[in-house]
Amino acid sequence: MTMVMGAVAYAPKVVTIWEGFKEYFRKNGFDFDFVLYSNYERQVEAQFSGEIDIAWNSPLAWVRAEKMAKARGLQVKSVAMRDTDLDLSSVLVARNDSGIGEISSLRGKRIGFGAIDSPPATLIPKDHMRAEGLVSGRDFAAVGFDVLGGKHGDHIGGERDAAQALISGEIDAAWMIDGNYLAFSKEGTIPSGSTRIIGRTGLYDHCNFTTSPDSKMDEVDRFVELLLGMQWEDPEVRPLLELEGLRKWLPGRDSGYALLERAVEDEKFYGENGEILIADYRY
Repeated sequence: MTMVMGAVAYAPKVVTIWEGFKEYFRKNGFDFDFVLYSNYERQVEAQFSGEIDIAWNSPLAWVRAEKMAKARGLQVKSVAMRDTDLDLSSVLVARNDSGIGEISSLRGKRIGFGAIDSPPATLIPKDHMRAEGLVSGRDFAAVGFDVLGGKHGDHIGGERDAAQALISGEIDAAWMIDGNYLAFSKEGTIPSGSTRIIGRTGLYDHCNFTTSPDSKMDEVDRFVELLLGMQWEDPEVRPLLELEGLRKWLPGRDSGYALLERAVEDEKFYGENGEILIADYRY
């Protein structure tokens, strides 16, 4: 029986990635196929309608899937993750010439965020600022760079737009995932020596493979076994790992989502049943 995985088409390379994985699984005697969705909200709902057996979920999609499962007396599991999905953080960046040295000096300023549904560039950062005593709309003006709704910030376009706005002086500070800050500096979006980090969130996890409630665990176990068996040194496998942004697959965990779970509650993004609460969310 074919195991069907869901993934979100946030960029053209997604087709290349999962066609390659399909061939890898086929060579190892595992019947696998995938379905691409335009957004994570549809994908999570497909997990509960029986369309897919497992989903390559964003952290926000994981939170929603877990909420929906608990509300229905069901269970979903995080079974595999990339080595690059663990213990990430987001940074608040200001220009060196701005005179801004810490988060508390941002009252009355314009702060840039990523997509409305981005955990690393919007949800967790806004919650972090709230914990620091600064509330959006009251203490500072939140400027959202809401690119490609429903992709949960995977495309990083909103973060890059925020970084460009920071350099041009349109905003006073910008949030972005720490790895993207380094990448933007290397590519020249952020000129070398022009900015500094003035704030940092706690650690959180990113994507995971989430089982659907009715997944057959023997198939899931074989799927995970084959994933964990992928070797960076294998010339046929390495291009797929590079495209997907990892060197090694690891067993999944659900312990790294506490910050996002709190942010989802504080920002009123999802309700207890996993229903979407944010009124101006378009995906």
